[in-house]
Amino acid sequence: MKHSSSESSPARRRRLGRTIFILPSLFTVGNIFCGYYAIISTMRGHYDHAAQAIGIAIVLDMLDGRIARLTNSATDFGLQLDSLADVISFGVAPSLLAFIWGFGPVNSKLGWVAAFTFTICGAMRLARFNVQAGGLKHFLGLPIPAGGGTIAAIVHFFGEPITDRVEAILMVGCVFGLALLMVSTVRYSSMKYLTLGRKSHLTVLLIALVFVSIFFYSRWALLALAGVYVLSGLGVKLVGLARRKKTTDDLALSDSLEHS
Repeated sequence: MKHSSSESSPARRRRLGRTIFILPSLFTVGNIFCGYYAIISTMRGHYDHAAQAIGIAIVLDMLDGRIARLTNSATDFGLQLDSLADVISFGVAPSLLAFIWGFGPVNSKLGWVAAFTFTICGAMRLARFNVQAGGLKHFLGLPIPAGGGTIAAIVHFFGEPITDRVEAILMVGCVFGLALLMVSTVRYSSMKYLTLGRKSHLTVLLIALVFVSIFFYSRWALLALAGVYVLSGLGVKLVGLARRKKTTDDLALSDSLEHS
């Protein structure tokens, strides 16, 4: 009996190891399901359900990567599956949602172009991310979950489909803008290496306030979070350009004073 127990211990460890490697992929499968559910809900006219499914997909997408890093179970297979899931949940599903929910009053061809542009830019954003060197503490271009999540937040906030032509044109412009940001060189902060740090109590308090706000005021909170994140990259970019211009002007002024 003792010999049998010692033999079964390595077998249990192997099964546990296989389970750990499968766990991140299960979250990715959940991500795919949410994207598929969002597409079906959009086609049936349940737009808020579709938006909420995209939001859940974002949470699952964050969890699968985090779990893979914590358990040291990241694989090339998992990376490719995650990218395919993101194309469905944050590329196809949000673009279809935007097209049916918000582009009705505008020319259908313009709506097609905007929706397809968002999808293809999202796919290129994922391809660029996959070939980038690992360990980066920032994203180059708006992450596709943030792009798809912004569309979902807008739909969740307003609820009813757009019927006004001006509002529809603004929605088309928003989708085009998100698409271009995804393939831009604007830097966005990554949450991969988020730690509590010295002021951990303040970080925990902030996270708690965010969750409470989403629970009680989901429409306003989610739209605000999406908007702040999208604008954060542009804000940092503008500040960097202003500083470089100031440095150039100071150097030019210094040179002119030296030669005067």
